[in-house]
Amino acid sequence: MAQEMRQARVDELVDPIAQHPGYDATESKIALWGHPLHAMTVAFPVALTFCAFGADALYLLSGETFWARAGVWAAGTAFLFGLAAGATGTMELLMVRGIRIRAPAWTHFVIAVLLLSLLGANWGYRIQGYEAAVLPYGILLSGFNVLMVMATGWHGGKLVFDYRLGTSKGS
Repeated sequence: MAQEMRQARVDELVDPIAQHPGYDATESKIALWGHPLHAMTVAFPVALTFCAFGADALYLLSGETFWARAGVWAAGTAFLFGLAAGATGTMELLMVRGIRIRAPAWTHFVIAVLLLSLLGANWGYRIQGYEAAVLPYGILLSGFNVLMVMATGWHGGKLVFDYRLGTSKGS
C-alpha cells in the first residue's frame, strides 16, 4: 500500500522546465547555411591548446627555441580563436530559449569562460619572453588548459549528443 502511494506521488511529479514553452526549440540560430557556427569554430582553440602543450613538451625535451616560439603562437591563436568560438556560443546560449533554459548549458558556458581566461593568461605570460616562460609555469598552464579543454568539450559534447542542443534539425 505504501509503495503504491509513493509510486502515485512519483507519477504526479512534473518537471517545470520540460513544461516550459520553447523547451524543444533547440535548433541553432547562429548558423551558416544550416551549419552551426559554434560547432565549427570550437575545433580551432581545442586543437591549438593541445599544440601549445605539445610545443612546450618538445621544448622541454629538445631545448630548441623553435618550440618555445611555436608555443607562444599556438597559445595566442588558441585564445583568439577561442574568442570567436566563445562569441558564437554565447550568442547561441542567449538567443535560443531551449538552450538558455537548461542548467547544463550554463555549466558549459561557465567552464568555457574560465578556459578562455586561462588561454589568455597562457598567451599573456609568454609574450614578454617566450623561452623563459615555458619552464615551469608555461608548461603547467598549458597542461591545465588541456584538462580544461577536455572538461569543456565533454560538457559541450553532452549538450549536443544527449540533448541535441545547438544543432541543425534540417528545417
